[in-house]
Amino acid sequence: MVALITGGSSGMGLEYARQLAGKGYDLLLVSNREEELASAVAELSEAFPVQVSGHYQDLALPTAADALFAWCQERSLLPDVLINNAGMFFFKELTRADLGRVQAMLNLHVATITRLSILFGEAMKQRGSGYILIVSSMAARIPAPGITIYSATKAYLRSFGRSLSYELRPYGVGVTTVCPAAIATPLYRLKPSLLELGVRTRVIHTPAWLVRRALRAMFRRRRVVSPSAMNLWLPPLIALLPGPLEQWLWKRLSSSRT
Repeated sequence: MVALITGGSSGMGLEYARQLAGKGYDLLLVSNREEELASAVAELSEAFPVQVSGHYQDLALPTAADALFAWCQERSLLPDVLINNAGMFFFKELTRADLGRVQAMLNLHVATITRLSILFGEAMKQRGSGYILIVSSMAARIPAPGITIYSATKAYLRSFGRSLSYELRPYGVGVTTVCPAAIATPLYRLKPSLLELGVRTRVIHTPAWLVRRALRAMFRRRRVVSPSAMNLWLPPLIALLPGPLEQWLWKRLSSSRT
């Protein structure tokens, strides 16, 4: 059994790798961070009696998904599990100067995950088995200034993953979309003290906590899973904010960051 994990060299991706290795899966980690990738491969190879390999690749390029699929085919690597975990984040008012980052996020969150899910999903479909996990976010339900592109792409992933699950389930392939709330990873670039406080108060959860729930849902072939009580109350609460109040809050927040 083989699991392919994008963004597998750190954060939640590395935790997915640890827990899948603990279940006996050989691992293929894909990352654009070469040193982190080598370190993760070494750590996992020493800790678990499974085969671990790494593939250095930038998944934010337009041709990334097709290139990765072709690379796997050349090596007869057809994963039983595909974890679409790679992602990026930035928080700011959009300007022309951000167009490069905007395009990279669109490529990584939308084009790459869509094409990887279709390409590897077709191979799983022909085999009659497999699991695909798509990492969305609670932000999929919170269209808000500052995370304009992030929340929009995560909303796309939530919709895409849920719909794809209906298409692939009759062929024995499960598709699960996980929508985490706040998780203690480097993605959001919070100060360590704030991360620690968030974990202590359970406003922020650990990667291990999230991954356990995501994998359990995936192996049960659940379509969408939204761990954390915050998923229940925060999006509806934000939706109730009057437009002028939301505008005022954004003005105060954005001015404090300049």
